[in-house]
Amino acid sequence: MRLLFALAILALPTVAAAQVAPQSTIAEMATTPLVKLSISETLRTPPDEASITVGTQARAPTATAAAQANKVKTEKLLATIRAAGLRERDIQTQGIQLSPEYNYINDPATGRGRQVFNGYVASNSILLKTRDIPKLTALLDTLTTAGADSVYGPNFSISDPLPLRAEARKRALERGQAEALEYARNQGFSRVTLLSVEEGVSYRGTDVIVTASRVSYAGGPPPPPPPAPERDGGIVAPGQLETGVSLQLIYRLER
Repeated sequence: MRLLFALAILALPTVAAAQVAPQSTIAEMATTPLVKLSISETLRTPPDEASITVGTQARAPTATAAAQANKVKTEKLLATIRAAGLRERDIQTQGIQLSPEYNYINDPATGRGRQVFNGYVASNSILLKTRDIPKLTALLDTLTTAGADSVYGPNFSISDPLPLRAEARKRALERGQAEALEYARNQGFSRVTLLSVEEGVSYRGTDVIVTASRVSYAGGPPPPPPPAPERDGGIVAPGQLETGVSLQLIYRLER
């Protein structure tokens, strides 16, 4: 008797759980059917900040001499960057490298190639962020004049995309409501109730890579842009970035 009583107690939660989640019948689903929508809204806006990676490089017969020579070049470059008005929090060292350098030559006596030690190469890379987009070309000129051996970027971005996403979200919900109502009225229903929202964020833009005097577009060349006035007589065109949201919405159709 005690064993049977214990089994009965253990069975109670299973019965209760089954009662908590009743299944909708086909008739109930026909009375208030559901419509699922995928709505995306995207806003385009010019970028308000750009990131650039600049580098210095020096060669010397010894590692100590190469490191010292590159240190002098880096300090000069950093002084120029600060004089250009960039904030300390927008200047970050990305990497320091010191490595031996070899030349590959062909030995006529043996007909084979061999490596010949040529000294050491020291390099330093610095990540910059600027919010003065109209003067970006002038900044690039200043950096190369100050001794930057390489310039990568700029990579454009939006400093605060949250207001844009909020507006995109609002528009997406309005569109979703309107489209769900259209489905409802076409099927003889008068209103809809939002049951579920799932959100994904979309963010797209075009990165321009500048190396010395060459300009190329990441991911292949884009279509020709419409004519636009030059910003400071330079080669950099920020264009526009897209920020938006993608919503998965479920509505119940009601009479």
